[in-house]
Amino acid sequence: MLDEDLAGLYGVETRVLVQQVRRNERRFPADFMFQLSTEEFGNLKSQSVISSGGHGGRRKRPLAFTEHGIAMLSGVLRSDRAIAVNIEIMRAFVELRRVASSYAAIEERLEEIERELGGHDEQLNQIFKTPRQLISPPVQRKRPVGFSPPEGTRIRPGRHSVRGS
Repeated sequence: MLDEDLAGLYGVETRVLVQQVRRNERRFPADFMFQLSTEEFGNLKSQSVISSGGHGGRRKRPLAFTEHGIAMLSGVLRSDRAIAVNIEIMRAFVELRRVASSYAAIEERLEEIERELGGHDEQLNQIFKTPRQLISPPVQRKRPVGFSPPEGTRIRPGRHSVRGS
């Protein structure tokens, strides 16, 4: 998770979170926290419409925290809210691991059954395809940019429309 997101959850300013991390750098080795590269930061700015450095907004590359880094933050940010938020984040990570491992177990069992059957015919192949599609994350379509009128609405040129000469 990024420093800005964690600061919002913990109810502190991003600069305060970063300051506490910098004061306790020995608690945050590279596998707990790292700073985004210039390229990653550029991609993040273009995706989330962060203003460029000269126009306000973020000037420094954000810090990204792993699960262990987030756990370490509770020792650095010593408020009751930080502790409560940290507990919830850790619970979310545990649940995420549980769900991910169940998908891996299902995938492994499907492959085992498929090997045993020897890929008999197309109907069996379809049977194996269906659960794999269910456990694979769906492909998210990007929404088109711009205004789209509600379905069934007709747009008629009016007085304010732009007309060609």
